[in-house]
Amino acid sequence: MRGGPSVDGVVTAHRDAPPPSIEPRLVRREDREEAEQRWLATGATRASGAGRRNHDEDADPFRTCFERDRDRVLHAPAFRRLAGKTQVFVFPADHQRTRLTHALEVAQVATAVARAVGLNVALTEAIALGHDCGHGPGGHASEDAFDDFVPGGYHHAAWGADVVLTPLNLCHETLDGIRCHSWSQPAPSTPEGAVVSWADRCAYCAHDLEDAISADIVTPSDLPPRVREVLGDTRPRQLRTLIDALVTTIHTTGVVGMDPTRAEALAGLRAFNYERIYNRPESLAQGASVARLLRALVEHLAHSPELLPTVGAPAGDPVLDAVTYVAGMTDRFAFDAARRLLHWPIDQLPRGIDSRQ
Repeated sequence: MRGGPSVDGVVTAHRDAPPPSIEPRLVRREDREEAEQRWLATGATRASGAGRRNHDEDADPFRTCFERDRDRVLHAPAFRRLAGKTQVFVFPADHQRTRLTHALEVAQVATAVARAVGLNVALTEAIALGHDCGHGPGGHASEDAFDDFVPGGYHHAAWGADVVLTPLNLCHETLDGIRCHSWSQPAPSTPEGAVVSWADRCAYCAHDLEDAISADIVTPSDLPPRVREVLGDTRPRQLRTLIDALVTTIHTTGVVGMDPTRAEALAGLRAFNYERIYNRPESLAQGASVARLLRALVEHLAHSPELLPTVGAPAGDPVLDAVTYVAGMTDRFAFDAARRLLHWPIDQLPRGIDSRQ
């Protein structure tokens, strides 16, 4: 297969015309690290060399340490598998969110804020893309399923940072932001991690509502009047308002947070989503069926460790090995595994919002 025309001995992509010429300028990592010292805000996290990692490695000649982290997360199998994991609805219909699209939307919100207030955009994006890699199949029900098997309980944030993404040798700052992105966890140690914590809540409150509206579970008019007044009743307006709230507050106070009026409206939106979407009877029943199935899979695999793909590796804890394997499954793979290994009744499998699933 041939490329396009040759320009000064260089093969180009297109046949019809040579690409525009540029004045070459090699921008090395050190140049950009030096630039960060000048244009990032005081208190923002600076990249330096190869970064602080559990295992030392040589610095990249062109990418900062946090850009390398972002790229590693983006290419990781755990990130790709988020495409097959539930955000709110099992077996999502067209245009409904998965864990993958949720991570991308969190990254958009977080980087929009970070860029506007002079924080490290690459670190922010790396945390945002990786923040949900510890989620199991079937949504938050997987945490209930795995809780009793993991000392201290299973939390997707800590599991993602300390188990799933460990092989990537990410920077300490990136792992800290992932481990601490949930509001139930300790606060992140960087302002970039704090921005992702807010971006996660802003993104899922807005897009989960949009998905529920598209599924005819709620209507915009159902929203509390104060939420509609302050944030609006569409995702674009809600996110514009919330991003503006974060940027304005950070700029004027130096604190990663939100003014009381819009923070209370966000809390009202989240409470509405819990009452009308996440905790509706159908959703709770779905979560219970997911948890039963996942617990049964873990118990079966823990008692039959030869079925785990790590067979032949040094022996570990069979229960934790089973949790690690099941937590990494996509929804469809887990449900198929239950049918194949446990002969799980078809009528007891979780079903999508579309009854034809």
